[in-house]
Amino acid sequence: MLENFSKEFSIYINHESDVPKYQQLVNGINNAIAKKILEKGDSLPSVNSICKNNQLSRDTVFKAYSILKEQHVIDSVPNKGYYVAGETRKVLLFLDTFKAYKEVLYHSFVNNLPSNIITDVQFHHYNIDNFKTIINNSVGKYYKYVIMNFDNKEIPAALAGIDKDKLLLIDWNIHSKAKHNYVCQDFGAAFYNCLVEALYAFKKYEEVIFIYPNYTNHPKETVDFFKKFCADHQVKYKIIVNPSDFNIQTGKAYISVSDRILGNFLEQCREKNMEPGKDVGFLSYNETPMKKFIYKGISVVSTDFKELGTKAALFVSREEPVQSYVATNLILRESL
Repeated sequence: MLENFSKEFSIYINHESDVPKYQQLVNGINNAIAKKILEKGDSLPSVNSICKNNQLSRDTVFKAYSILKEQHVIDSVPNKGYYVAGETRKVLLFLDTFKAYKEVLYHSFVNNLPSNIITDVQFHHYNIDNFKTIINNSVGKYYKYVIMNFDNKEIPAALAGIDKDKLLLIDWNIHSKAKHNYVCQDFGAAFYNCLVEALYAFKKYEEVIFIYPNYTNHPKETVDFFKKFCADHQVKYKIIVNPSDFNIQTGKAYISVSDRILGNFLEQCREKNMEPGKDVGFLSYNETPMKKFIYKGISVVSTDFKELGTKAALFVSREEPVQSYVATNLILRESL
């Protein structure tokens, strides 16, 4: 236990934990500040006292205090020791790519954070080496971690060094364990329900074609639930994985998870003089601010990225666990 100073507080160092000891110390001081046990100006235990009372090396304690100083949480005065300098904290927001709907998530996230929270944004672009490098360089440097992971077997090991109480997985619940925090969307059953809701619109067309391009990182379960929908409701369908095979035809409806395919679709409509929603149909994945204005409006299946960002911000600002799914909804417009 740490010694008592201006305020009574203690930190338990679990020597059997997978969380590094320096990070346990960082977390303990941050938690004491968050709970108002420690406030601005309060003294902190000396390095020697922490080493003695918690069986820690001086290097471990210096590393923890150095991290807290970098985060502007604590400061020091020569010959007097360390004290709480403020409550400014840094949070890592680790996204896959910065697309239009991720911008909605980002602004919702930062706009709902307290003023003393600083957000660092990084992108992994679905590159596992990039993912691991950024995580390895970030462990111990942030108050909390909000991470959008992806389908790769090396991700759980890469995340193992982050305290589970400080980690929030967002968007795709693929690597979470029982005690993990997450705020995600459902790419399977929720998508299926949206297709059922749009069934009457699909019935205008003789066939529904799902373009799932071979370059996409969108969860494969969406395709599986599309097949189930077609089988359950006797809908003729086809799946295209090669973008070069995408050639629109009258009387067909198209679904795609890629905005590149949407752009191709609109270009072909113009070239072939086809009217979206009449000659051909289109259902896009993921709402963006512009889709309601394009060609009288593009129909979409989308989660609420604003709500996802808001819930992620609540995780950062509150000391409460969260395991939540954000609703996925159908927005029907003229394109279908």
